[in-house]
Amino acid sequence: MEILLYVGGLLFVLVGLGVSIALHELGHLVPAKLFGVHVGQYMIGFGPRLFSKKIGETEYGVKALPIGGFISMSGMYPPSAEDTDGAASESRSRGAFRSLIQDARAANDETIDPQRAGRVFYLLPVWKRIIVMFGGPFMNLVLAIVVFTILLSGIGVQQGTTTIASLSECVLPAGSTQTSCTSSDPVAPAAEAGVKPGDRIVSVGGTAVSTFAEASAIIQASPGKTLPLVVERGGADVTLQLTPVAAQRQQVDGNGRPVVDDKGHTVVRTVGYAGISAQLAYVQQPMGAGFEQAMTNAGSVVQLIGTLPVRLWDVGVSLVTGTPRDPNGPLSVVGVGRIAGEVAAADAPVLNRFAVLLSLMGSLNIALFVFNLIPLLPLDGGHIVVALWDGLKRAWAKLFRRPPPAPVDATRLVPLTIVVAGLLIAMGALLIVADLVRPVTIG
Repeated sequence: MEILLYVGGLLFVLVGLGVSIALHELGHLVPAKLFGVHVGQYMIGFGPRLFSKKIGETEYGVKALPIGGFISMSGMYPPSAEDTDGAASESRSRGAFRSLIQDARAANDETIDPQRAGRVFYLLPVWKRIIVMFGGPFMNLVLAIVVFTILLSGIGVQQGTTTIASLSECVLPAGSTQTSCTSSDPVAPAAEAGVKPGDRIVSVGGTAVSTFAEASAIIQASPGKTLPLVVERGGADVTLQLTPVAAQRQQVDGNGRPVVDDKGHTVVRTVGYAGISAQLAYVQQPMGAGFEQAMTNAGSVVQLIGTLPVRLWDVGVSLVTGTPRDPNGPLSVVGVGRIAGEVAAADAPVLNRFAVLLSLMGSLNIALFVFNLIPLLPLDGGHIVVALWDGLKRAWAKLFRRPPPAPVDATRLVPLTIVVAGLLIAMGALLIVADLVRPVTIG
């Protein structure tokens, strides 16, 4: 059964990735067709063709390797025959990459049908080209927002409720490994006050509370102070007197992880302690929470990309030395699939596992959104930069009443594109090997 659940998690990621890729390419396809560009192919995946069908003038299909997709638009770049700066271009093309540039131009020229000469991408106004290229990442962003909205506003966030789940019998020092109380250990304040499991906290210190976090904040801020504690028990309100004791507890960040100082020591602080634990329940969030979560994730991905060389180096070090990998570091699709399988097979409620899988899918689409907007060819962000540069040249010429310049020939950037593509392939290979040999472990 565990193996079946693990496979189910993998399939969830594969299907989700396929949907994400399909919607990404659809984000390019729809505006391209609306703007009149001839689109010859719409393909999901790379490698050998598994299935295809021509509908109208476009061939739609699926290929064997689900690691991306593409649409084939006519005239992504201006044809070489129309390059008004041909001589200069030819001289700059001489060298190690000359044949690569010429091959790229030849391949581009083959996409231009003389009967559809006006239906080419490079002739679109700049704003339309930007919409076409931004459409793919935008679809990933929309899908992520939908997924996070379902997760946060539909299912909810697991939070502590005001209903008491259990009580501590005594007060133990911070970091203690002791598992049971002794006669010399002080009685926990909540147990001494007469709190019982199943009680629902109504107010603490005269302040009404609706979440356990609110109640906990008041208790932690009141060490040694007697607080009237009103709980609902058996349908009636009962008032108790609770005196939190001063105790040292580990300080945690917003994600519940222990805070450490510069020397790696756990940071502790003195807080009021009562010794109560809350029942957990899914609490639905406002409708805007999905958008906020998507933006937060996007910011995290931007930060990750900014430190990507260092993080990749750390992955390589972990691969060679066997040290644990950073759980917040980069992953390949293989790594995401492994985590999804482990989550699906974990000993946890079904809803909890499904929520984590949804979160993975939302985060994956945010990564696709941000990564594709990196301003380097062959990524979508690189094509957007080319369109902006073309628009800037035209605006400059118009401002000084000069003849319109020739369209920007991005085939001259083929050498840089090859370097970037090579780095992306190398990064993917490193992460795949690391995810197979030294995978990230989840707690």
